[in-house]
Amino acid sequence: MGTVTERRNWQRLRLAIPVFLRGTDDDGKPFLDFTLALNLSVGGALIVSRQPLTHSSMLSLEVPTCPMPNLPLPQASSRVKKVRVVRAEGKDAYNLYALRFNQPLI
Repeated sequence: MGTVTERRNWQRLRLAIPVFLRGTDDDGKPFLDFTLALNLSVGGALIVSRQPLTHSSMLSLEVPTCPMPNLPLPQASSRVKKVRVVRAEGKDAYNLYALRFNQPLI
C-alpha cells in the first residue's frame, strides 16, 4: 500500500468550538446557524451543520468571544472570516463541511 500525500499547508488543531455560520440558502434567504467547528487551521475549518450547503457556497464564519470585564485586556470582539465550502459530506441529520478561508488567519 502506498503512502498518502498530505495536501494541507497548515496543521489542523482538533478543537470543538462554537461558531456562527452566515450565508444565503438555495431560496435566496439569509440564514444564521449556531454550530460547531471540529477542527481549525490557518487556512480553514471543518464544521458540522444541519444547514444544507453546496460546494463553493460563500459564507461568513464567526468565532464568538467572551468579554472579560475588569481585566486590562483589549476589548473582546468576534473574529469573522469569509469562507468557501470545498468539501461536503452528509452524516444522517448533520453535514460535515470543509471550509477554506478567503485569506489565511495569519
